[in-house]
Amino acid sequence: MKKFLIYIAKIIVITVLIAFLLDGLYTYIFMHSNNRGKIEKVFNSTAQNYDVVILGSSRANNHFVAQMFEDKGLKTFNYGMSGGHLFEASLMLKLMIERKYKIKNVILEADLNLSNEHQAEGISAKFLPYIHNSKIIKDHFSGEEDFNELYYIPFYRYIKYDGRIGFREVFFASMNRRTNALDNLGYYPLEKHKNGNMKNNIVNLNPLKHNKYYEEIKNICKTNNINFISVMTPMCENTKGMNYFDKVKKAYPEIHNYENVVIEDKYFSSCGHMNDAGSKIFTARILKDFFQ
Repeated sequence: MKKFLIYIAKIIVITVLIAFLLDGLYTYIFMHSNNRGKIEKVFNSTAQNYDVVILGSSRANNHFVAQMFEDKGLKTFNYGMSGGHLFEASLMLKLMIERKYKIKNVILEADLNLSNEHQAEGISAKFLPYIHNSKIIKDHFSGEEDFNELYYIPFYRYIKYDGRIGFREVFFASMNRRTNALDNLGYYPLEKHKNGNMKNNIVNLNPLKHNKYYEEIKNICKTNNINFISVMTPMCENTKGMNYFDKVKKAYPEIHNYENVVIEDKYFSSCGHMNDAGSKIFTARILKDFFQ
């Protein structure tokens, strides 16, 4: 029995050591990668100067044509993240400030994402390789239910989110293989699809009266003398429950409502996302209204 217990103890010790070693190896690779995605780009960067930084979900990523800002002489990058929520947008801005970024204007897409304060696990997972190397990231995740497991159990976060930060991603990062996430200054253009879903129903969607992460972004901008521009972006005309945008305007009067600037289906890839042609019309309007 004694030999058996010693044998089990050895297995446990070896397993823990392997977990620590793999955790260290994976983290080292992520700490030296900056061309796979927007989070790595910011975390592994030094101080940058921007005239315009764009934040939000896919409705920022696919809607703001960064090159059009550049053509006006405004140094710009679209840091919108498809699938992301305000949880991730707030953390991204915090990291920029931690890295001593100088930013004149932040444009935040704030509409559908105001309805929750949840993290988008598939996106937030990409911050986790750095959780032991950034107090900002640690504190941001500290209120999440699984924080203790993610922070204290070695290699747990890489196993849990293997599809996002697991072996495949580590392998490509170690090979320095680029993705298209950083192309077009972060803007991801969509095409018009014949079978695109041109119907949407947001009748049951309601904005939170006080979205924690929206308020964080607004306060960060105020503290750092950044001009804060929050906007609602277009949806197709067949959307049910469009009074959602009126609810947002009532709860957050400072948010500019642009949901009806582009409405024709020919300018949409799907009901919630404009195609490249629609995005250019929308971006031109934003430039005209805020950057004349």
